[in-house]
Order: sequence, then C-alpha cells, then structure tokens
Amino acid sequence: MAQIKITLTRSRNSADKRQRANLDALGLHKLHHSVVKEVNPAINGMVEKVLHLVSVEEVK
Repeated sequence: MAQIKITLTRSRNSADKRQRANLDALGLHKLHHSVVKEVNPAINGMVEKVLHLVSVEEVK
C-alpha cells in the first residue's frame, strides 16, 4: 500500500478540541514532528480535518 508522511507545520494552539484529537490520533504532538502512515480512508479523513495545520507528502 501507499504511504504518506504527515508533518505538523502549524501550532496545535490554533486548533479546536476535535482537531487536537485528530492530531493525537495521528501521533503528532510537537511542531515539525513527522509520522509515516499507510493510506486508508480513516487516515485520509483525519488529515483532511487538519490539513491547514499539516503538510503531506507521498513516501516512495
């Protein structure tokens, strides 16, 4: 399966409670922290909700 690298680029302080919960579920706790996740509908949905706080790139 394809993988994506998700990096927290903006502060969690500007996020509401649900968005912070999504960041926690993705494993993003500190600024500029990155995680690699398998692409699936659940991960895509979480990323869509916090897209203004993260950067996403495909891992080859």
